[in-house]
Amino acid sequence: MATEPSKITIRNLDENQDIVASFNPPDYSLSKGAQIAEIGIPGLDSPLLQFVRGTNEKITLKLFFDSTDKGTDVRNETSEFYRLAKINSRTHALPLCRLSWGRTGMIKGDKSSFVGIVENISQNFTLFKADGTPLRAELEITFREYRTLEEQVRELRSYTRTRVLKRGDTLARIASEEYNDSAEWRQLAKKNKIVNPRDLKPGRMIEIPPKE
Repeated sequence: MATEPSKITIRNLDENQDIVASFNPPDYSLSKGAQIAEIGIPGLDSPLLQFVRGTNEKITLKLFFDSTDKGTDVRNETSEFYRLAKINSRTHALPLCRLSWGRTGMIKGDKSSFVGIVENISQNFTLFKADGTPLRAELEITFREYRTLEEQVRELRSYTRTRVLKRGDTLARIASEEYNDSAEWRQLAKKNKIVNPRDLKPGRMIEIPPKE
């Protein structure tokens, strides 16, 4: 017995309502970027590059709708999707959405679903009745990732690295190398429960947490 394919589902989290597409998209694309600042130094062939911040991840997909078998206005099926790009009168913001498709999710890793808002949506009607009623439509939707400050801070704090102490190492020198700020030695001492920063044993492994 053939297994019924999983349907892509878009959940309007503001209204706790699932919107299921009639047909799964033939493909979808993921994109993410970074804002990079150029630091020009006289005499150098190329500017130095400095990471400023990341940009939101985006998912773009196309959905197909066909009501020719029923002869009804296809906009009856597309209107719920189109409403996702309109401000919620209660929250005065765009509705938050969760995209789910299958067990592994649309982004590989520990995310089983993608949460975001609609950045852009366009409708293209391709077949009509004699009176002009549209029967077929294609929707292209771009969702921009939404993540709270708490989620992002929690993720940053998980980027803790380790380092083995060598003879002659000091917390100030390590802080200068890791954070470009020797004054951050106190954070290293606190994280590793070092009471006497002058008494560092070579071979000890210490944790280097993200800069607070």
